[in-house]
Amino acid sequence: MGAISKENMINIKVTGNKSHNYRGLIITICSLLLAFAFMIPLIWMVFVSLRHEGDVIENVLSWFKPPYTFTSYPKVLRTSGMSRWIFNSLFISVICTSITLTISAMAAFALSKIKGKYTNSVLLFILFGLMLPGEATIIPLYQVVRHLNLLDSYAGIILPSLAASPAAPMAVIILKGFFDGVPQEFIDSAQIDGCGVYKSFVSIILPLAKPALASIAILTFIANWNNFLWPFLCVTSDIFYTIPLGIPIFNSNYTNGYILPMTVNAIASLPVILVFVLFERQIIKGVTMSGIKG
Repeated sequence: MGAISKENMINIKVTGNKSHNYRGLIITICSLLLAFAFMIPLIWMVFVSLRHEGDVIENVLSWFKPPYTFTSYPKVLRTSGMSRWIFNSLFISVICTSITLTISAMAAFALSKIKGKYTNSVLLFILFGLMLPGEATIIPLYQVVRHLNLLDSYAGIILPSLAASPAAPMAVIILKGFFDGVPQEFIDSAQIDGCGVYKSFVSIILPLAKPALASIAILTFIANWNNFLWPFLCVTSDIFYTIPLGIPIFNSNYTNGYILPMTVNAIASLPVILVFVLFERQIIKGVTMSGIKG
């Protein structure tokens, strides 16, 4: 009986392992299929941008057949303000990301490690900021910017983007949760060794928070890169156009063609794709360590 029971237990264990392997295989296949479905528009965009202008398209597969050419890429850069749009988008995104990270990290550190009488009230106020839709602040922000004579300028784009964006409140909440997990003994030991609050923050907290800061930086950068509504309301001169503003204007001149509009979109997508591919591990590690569920 003992031997039979032992064999049954072994069979049950083997069967359970096989069932677990099958489930894992099914999940992997479904994930790959879903990823491929999301990549189909990107793949089609790239292949269309490599076509010759005037090619006859007989069916869907004709988009993917050779010959290919890169002549549309330099043509787009020559005939449009794409270089300027990329510079504006990069400049605005980098500035907004840097300011968001700096302010959010300091605020999160203060809320987490410097306890005060109104700490919970301030945190509640920040949470209310997430509940307010950005579109509700558009008119007041526009009035303020207009009275300050900041319309059609970099400052007029950057400052309201920081005020209306949910990135800063979200970053504060994420970083506070991360800082709460840092043992207080680390800071106490540093203070015993002579470190003040600022040095403890810079030398101890920030190095430990690199994964969370990296993930917030990348997501904030992408959000500002794709920002359309506020620049659309604020900018009137083409010298301040960002990529989300310039692409629709460029595409309106090619309503009957696909090649050049897809080329512009491919160039505009490349920086964001490169950022995500290069920093994918930091994004995943930061999301995991900061306790984000999604």
